[in-house]
Amino acid sequence: MCLHGRKFYRIGIGIAAQITVICVTLGVILGMALGMARLADARHSPWKQILKYCVRWPVTVYVSFFRGTPLFVQILLMQFAILPFFIHPTEGLLISGDLAREIRSTYGAMLAGIVAITLNAGAYLSEVFRAGIQSLDKGQMEAARSVGMTYWQAMFHIILPQAFRRMLPPLGNNAIAILKDSSLVSAIGLAELAYAARTVAGATARYWEPYITISLMYWVMTLGLAYLVKKMEQRLGKGDDNR
Repeated sequence: MCLHGRKFYRIGIGIAAQITVICVTLGVILGMALGMARLADARHSPWKQILKYCVRWPVTVYVSFFRGTPLFVQILLMQFAILPFFIHPTEGLLISGDLAREIRSTYGAMLAGIVAITLNAGAYLSEVFRAGIQSLDKGQMEAARSVGMTYWQAMFHIILPQAFRRMLPPLGNNAIAILKDSSLVSAIGLAELAYAARTVAGATARYWEPYITISLMYWVMTLGLAYLVKKMEQRLGKGDDNR
């Protein structure tokens, strides 16, 4: 492998790792918020109707859209339609002028990829959080409320810590999926691993070696991520056993 090709691969690995860490972190936060929003309820009107029509239904539509459309299309939509609507040199709703031009030229592809993958991950992870919370006995929430805890105190101190142990395997699977899905941002020009392989293949007219190389790189990274998740499961399992 030539020195020039190694440089491309190093850059690609770094960008893939950055996208994965950022999108997993933001996706977990978004997924937790969306999962809790889908379970939001109240005992009395008008809050019961407000939560149903203003919180649960919009979140349900959001989750349905991002789970029902291809991530590849979402990345293209973010790069060429949504992002220019907000950040544009002449017509940006939020940022315009030279700053918008600089952001678009330097960080546009990275920003579009991160936003699209995070929004997609949040939709999938919301189902993980919703299922994890619903898997616990409802009596635990009632018991926590009966001793004076607020809903949010009970959720963050009682429910979520227990649910997280059950959610860890699917959370790990989603993190691995995000790592692999980061290859899709090469379609909008971001120099991650798939882009690096395509560049090296175009320069050398050899396709077998570059694509086998990035396949092995992704494989090693996914194995490493799966190992970390397994270690976390074992550590949390020991905590349960020592109670």
